[in-house]
Amino acid sequence: MKALLLVDKEQLQMAEVAVPEIFAGELLVCVKACGICGSDVHGYDGSTGRRIPPIVMGHEAAGVVERVGADVRRFKPGDRITFDSTVSCGTCAYCRAGRINLCDHRRVLGVSCAEYRRHGCFAEFVAIPEHIAYRLPDSLSFEHAAMVEAVSIALHAVHRAAPVLGDSALVIGAGMIGQLLVQALRASGCGMLIAVDLDDTRLARARQFGADYTLNAKSANLIEAIKSLTGGAGAQLVFEAVGANESISAAIASVRKGGTVTLVGNVSPRVDLPLQSVVTRELTLLGSCASSGEYPACLDLMARGRIDVQSLISAVAPLEQGPQWFSRLHAHEPGLMKVILTPSSEGSA
Repeated sequence: MKALLLVDKEQLQMAEVAVPEIFAGELLVCVKACGICGSDVHGYDGSTGRRIPPIVMGHEAAGVVERVGADVRRFKPGDRITFDSTVSCGTCAYCRAGRINLCDHRRVLGVSCAEYRRHGCFAEFVAIPEHIAYRLPDSLSFEHAAMVEAVSIALHAVHRAAPVLGDSALVIGAGMIGQLLVQALRASGCGMLIAVDLDDTRLARARQFGADYTLNAKSANLIEAIKSLTGGAGAQLVFEAVGANESISAAIASVRKGGTVTLVGNVSPRVDLPLQSVVTRELTLLGSCASSGEYPACLDLMARGRIDVQSLISAVAPLEQGPQWFSRLHAHEPGLMKVILTPSSEGSA
């Protein structure tokens, strides 16, 4: 089969690789659409150390079941599906508790690191365990279904924060996940919703998705503006979707006493923490990693139009054009958000 192979730092090439073998509880999936994630771009330039070449990247995908293993019961060839990016074991204490994102034996599709190598979905076919797969609603296209992983990250973060109807909420960082956080928070019934970013184009999109107010982070009086909008107290819920020192500091400074800051961004391995502000104001800091069973809710919200992903898709292109799209994303081309690659296989493994 053909695959887009990362062969070295910032070097992708089309290659012929073996069709994955499947075992008793697995599905062979003909990949119809796969999104380029920001983590793939960081893997492409080698900055994370979690895409050690050679590796087939890609984990935001949807497709058609091509073959099923002997023990598969829920799916058959021809079924339209999407699947979790996390390959959980299903048997450890965390999996049994329903916290599959914390699985002791967690693997991620398209990731190669010191501990393991798991080829992903920038290829004609991928092998996955049955238990991470979900049937697609008839109304949902493969390109839209390839966005469900990103949607699930936003829904999981909102679920972690457990908003109460009418809570004021602030989203810092209006990139892909930030835009989806705005939509998920609006769908959850939050009250005043504020979005912050450095890019006015992203802020305009956040307003389209339901943000009541948007603020450019370059403003010298950002924190004062947020407090003014929230009656001087700060937001009840703050979601940080950048993962950098300055934005985390802003998140903590923007939340009210007794409020909750949910950390979703994951760029910097270490950040400074204003400890006294957290302790004396009795703040709750939550980490939010991937998702944990939110896929069915995400698919339902997307199928009913409650969460719009079409507006976030900048381009849909053949797999063969992957190298140039990675290069453009890596260069931070203005206006680019999500790029979906489509292997052209007709399912002939």
